[in-house]
Amino acid sequence: MNLLAATDPTALTDACGDDPHWFCERVFDWTDSKTWARFGEWVVAKPITLLVVVIAAAVIARLVRWSITRSMKRLMVTGEANSKRRKGLRRRTSNVLLSSGDSSLRMQARFGTLNDVFRSIGTALVWLVAIVVAFDVIGVSLGPIIATAGIAGVALGFGTQTMVRDFISGFFIVAEDQFGVGDTIDLGNGAKGIVERVTLRSTHLRDSEGTVWHVSNGQITRVANKSQEWARALIDVVLPYNADIDAVSAVMQEVADSLQTDPKWGADILERAELWGIQEFDADGVHVRLVIKTKPAAQFAVLRELRSRLKTTFDERSIDFAYAGGPTQVVITDESSLAPKTSPQSTVKPNFADSDGTIVGQNNSDGSVADGDGD
Repeated sequence: MNLLAATDPTALTDACGDDPHWFCERVFDWTDSKTWARFGEWVVAKPITLLVVVIAAAVIARLVRWSITRSMKRLMVTGEANSKRRKGLRRRTSNVLLSSGDSSLRMQARFGTLNDVFRSIGTALVWLVAIVVAFDVIGVSLGPIIATAGIAGVALGFGTQTMVRDFISGFFIVAEDQFGVGDTIDLGNGAKGIVERVTLRSTHLRDSEGTVWHVSNGQITRVANKSQEWARALIDVVLPYNADIDAVSAVMQEVADSLQTDPKWGADILERAELWGIQEFDADGVHVRLVIKTKPAAQFAVLRELRSRLKTTFDERSIDFAYAGGPTQVVITDESSLAPKTSPQSTVKPNFADSDGTIVGQNNSDGSVADGDGD
């Protein structure tokens, strides 16, 4: 070892600092020069250390991303959750991250979004640590940088608070599986349709007319999801008051059962149809309700087919629906108020029936008022 370094301990500190690198020490021992020692420190030692830090961070980040993807597949993809170990892991995991049993495009989109979010967070943390280590190697103090970044972050936060709210809302929408690709939803204010894409920033859905709605996630305050887990096809058949409700209800149940046994429609129906009975009375007639539990988003097609079969069957069995053109206009009068006061031979004005509480006039299909005697 160099005699100068041995006799003057401060010389090595002046050349290589309080925490000298081994390469700087070797150069100082070999050359007895502070200049060459510092040159070797900055040209060889520090770049090599930074390169090692970068390579290590890249490898660790890659491993973190791989681990996150593998874990998310175990949690969310049902086909890979068969072993006892995986089942135990699923029991210890929050329900918001678990699969609902749907491997459709919606499930793939949810998996992709959550996987990207967690991978990005993991990668950002790894590289944040790497940057801190790199600054320490260079010898740059992080205090002023962190203070400046804090001030800039506050100023940036005021300008981008809406975007931040969108991203936070989007994360919880995806994490809680409030809706996904393929769902039929109603966001209010006319924005309703089938979801085509969900990102952390916004939701894209297409309505029945083909219009695409782009809604920021931060503006979504409530969602009506019509296709999550299961749905229900609900129909109210309006019958005349003189109809045999029990007999017609039996026919409705028969039609619904035949629909379920049809191979084309049976796959979309989860349970046997339920006849809930009379729902209400009103001017149109008696409302009899029938419901069928279906797969998500299948209720619309099932309901259309059910209507068609009910109409055909009712026509074949001579069962009438309630009058659909509107309620009949009925005027009930008091017999004493229309009795003749001057002479019992007084006649009733034309187009009026006798005052026995019968129908005075009714609406024709063209909107005109017919005579009380049916002419």
